[in-house]
Amino acid sequence: QVQLVESGGGLVQAGGSLRLSCAASGRTSSRNTMGWFRQAPGKEREFVAAISWSNSRTFTWYADSVKDRFTISRDNAKITVYLQMNSLKPDDTAVYYCAAVYTIATVSNSDEYDYWGQGTQVTVSS
Repeated sequence: QVQLVESGGGLVQAGGSLRLSCAASGRTSSRNTMGWFRQAPGKEREFVAAISWSNSRTFTWYADSVKDRFTISRDNAKITVYLQMNSLKPDDTAVYYCAAVYTIATVSNSDEYDYWGQGTQVTVSS
C-alpha cells in the first residue's frame, strides 16, 4: 500500500502562485509514476501533470491548459512530488489530487492509477 498526502492548497489571486506537495509513504517502491489531477465543481476529474522515473531518467507530461505555467518535480530523498503553479487563473480553481502507480500506459488516464490522496483545494480569485 502507498499513502499519499497532499498539502499546499489555498486561496490566491489571479496571477499568483502556489506550490502543492504530495508526500508518499508505505510501499513507495510500488510506484514510479505520480500524477496530479484536478476536479472542479460539476466537472469531471482531469489530468494536470505527471512525472515518471526509471534508471535515473525522469520524464514529465503536462495538460495543454497548464503547460508553461505549472511544473512538476520530485524530491526522491523526501519521497515527495511537487506541483509549482504560476500565473494562476480562476479556471484553475479545483480540488487537486495526487495519484501514484507502479507502471502505466497512459499517464493522463486516471483509471490507471492505483493510489490517491485526499485532495487539496485550490481557489483562484479574479
